[in-house]
Amino acid sequence: MKKIHFPQAYTLTLTALLTALVGCKSLEENPASFVTPENFYTSKAQVEAAFASSMNNLWSAWDGYSYGFGPFVNDDQIYGGDLNISISQGDGLWKAHYEALLNLNNPISAIKKGNLRGVDDATVKQLLAQAKFLRAFNYFMLVRMFGGVPLLTEETPNTAQLQVPRAPAKEVYALIVSDLTEAAANLPKTWPAAQKARPTSAAAKGLLAKVYLTMATAPLNDVSYYQKAADMALQVMQEGTYSLVPKVEEVFSLANKYGPEMMFSFNSSDDDLATDPQIWAPGVMGGWGDFSANPIWERTYPAGPRKAAYLITEYNGVPYTKWPGNQAAYIRKYLNISTADFNSYRSTSNIPILRFADVLLIFAEAENMAKGAPTQAAVDAVNRVIDRANGNVANPARPRLTTALSKDAFDKAVIEERNLELCFEYDRWFDLVRKRMLKDVNPEWTANFSEDDYLFPIPEADLRMNSLLEQNPGYPTPARN
Repeated sequence: MKKIHFPQAYTLTLTALLTALVGCKSLEENPASFVTPENFYTSKAQVEAAFASSMNNLWSAWDGYSYGFGPFVNDDQIYGGDLNISISQGDGLWKAHYEALLNLNNPISAIKKGNLRGVDDATVKQLLAQAKFLRAFNYFMLVRMFGGVPLLTEETPNTAQLQVPRAPAKEVYALIVSDLTEAAANLPKTWPAAQKARPTSAAAKGLLAKVYLTMATAPLNDVSYYQKAADMALQVMQEGTYSLVPKVEEVFSLANKYGPEMMFSFNSSDDDLATDPQIWAPGVMGGWGDFSANPIWERTYPAGPRKAAYLITEYNGVPYTKWPGNQAAYIRKYLNISTADFNSYRSTSNIPILRFADVLLIFAEAENMAKGAPTQAAVDAVNRVIDRANGNVANPARPRLTTALSKDAFDKAVIEERNLELCFEYDRWFDLVRKRMLKDVNPEWTANFSEDDYLFPIPEADLRMNSLLEQNPGYPTPARN
């Protein structure tokens, strides 16, 4: 039977996939027994099928994060935002994440109940660690988009009429921290080549560092987490499993999609393609130009090797300001594919969830804030990213940072470096939210700005079905039956 390849290199046979997708019920007309989510998962393959399905909820052609910049169009990088947050903003991602969580909580429950057969204890711990990593990632995305959300775990009753209130954001973060701590302790340092896209212990630590940094900033603003973020990021840096790709032009090459810099990604393969690559390219290149860079943002991006590697600002010597149609720069990061693949509407590019460059910048930000001034270690970390961006040549347009900067000036410079290095990787919106910068970077839309914009609205359909849900401030609550 042909194998189908899913995101994060979890693979399963077609029979296993169909079984997982029909809700784990027997397909016999008169079943001898009823298979429930509670007792379905009895093998490693079945559990890994659930992991594959959970990631497929988030990443598939024309869906999820493979085509998901729309909800984040109101940052300052993506062209088309105006700080008018629609009532349906983020609805698709809310649905995708909760579907993914269902595909994780059921196997977690089965593992904890001891339902797996013929699986040694070490493998059981590893499977549970993968599930906890994926669950933590889903809740981390949800809590940053929507604030406190219904907290569904393996202990939540599995019923279609579930009535669950929103847990405070602090409780959601507590589960995220617990899950990632367990994942970091039990995931392997590396995986075999056929499974190399799966999360590692360092990826769990890196994501936990990002969680701690977020907890130190808005809305929780618990500054004690700065030191925890710095310590966790430093562990990843010192471990040595991951490193920067030496040349900025090769960061997003297909040869490097699984390392040494990519720690965890939304993964594409020949059997599970990303959305057609034409979405990233302008019409002059034969693309459709679905997503382009805000010209105001692009004009402030420092000239140098990184800008040429990450953005499309000219084609055949003609700058974008002279292109017909939408005169904006486009995104080169996800176009490192062959001409033949582009012309065939095929892309196996990944979008990163966590890169080593991100970990370096997390450390630099957290170390500076925890110590009250930029330490040499913090300066060295951010300068590794800046040096690579400049091709290891001095660049007045983006100079190296020094310990002479004040705490606030250094913090501002690190956030700007995140803006430049991690552009179009689903990071900018969340940085603007946690640093409360949304109004500052959108001066042309200040009349549309409200503090309520820092959260997306809870989807109307869920508010109608779940009487215990409460809407976020500034958005209407629909009439309930």
